Amino acid sequence: MTSAAARHATRIALVEDHTLFADSLDMVFTLEGYDVRRVAIPEDSGSMASILSAILAARPRIVLLDLDLGRLGDATRLIGPLARGGVNVVVVTASPDKGRWGECLRLGARKVLSKSRPLSDILSTVRRLVQGLPVTDVAEREELLRVWHEERSDKQLARQRLDRLTQREREVLAMLVRGKAVRDIAADKVVSEATVRTQVKSILAKLEVSSQLAAVGLAHHVGWVPPPR
Repeated sequence: MTSAAARHATRIALVEDHTLFADSLDMVFTLEGYDVRRVAIPEDSGSMASILSAILAARPRIVLLDLDLGRLGDATRLIGPLARGGVNVVVVTASPDKGRWGECLRLGARKVLSKSRPLSDILSTVRRLVQGLPVTDVAEREELLRVWHEERSDKQLARQRLDRLTQREREVLAMLVRGKAVRDIAADKVVSEATVRTQVKSILAKLEVSSQLAAVGLAHHVGWVPPPR
């Protein structure tokens, strides 16, 4: 089979919620002779499961996957099912988080590319996949997996520190995460500001951070879910 025939036989699914970027990918790969199918990202309905079903229904050989799909959130969870289904997943993302890139490779993605790279890099990656060539070298893969492992360990330690908080301290931290000042927390809890400051001091000690901002940042970093009000 000639390279042109191989391209024509190769179906690519685009999973991208930024219209202009999706248009660019669609144009480039269509001009190259690939069979391009765009998977619609619903703005006000649908789910990640429905997106997965739509991708699999298109029966692509390669999926170009954005990691952040607007209201639907993190598309990382699509990678494993697609890879197990024999689909070559190429992640194209604006995220600079190399730990997240490593997680994508761990889950089965063949390559992770930044959206800041030229479209020719994405095209080259797809061409190599069609030819059965490797697209991520061993050193790059090992480095990204190392970063992912280190970040995962850091998050586990942070979660363990969060687990040390009492129920009252979790409630105070939750209000700090929502942007509340000490005086507002005191008024909401009907306690003195001194009491709240003592609780904040205990929170910082248990989380091993030096400021309220750092405590809030740690909570966001690990995806901590505040207790219901």
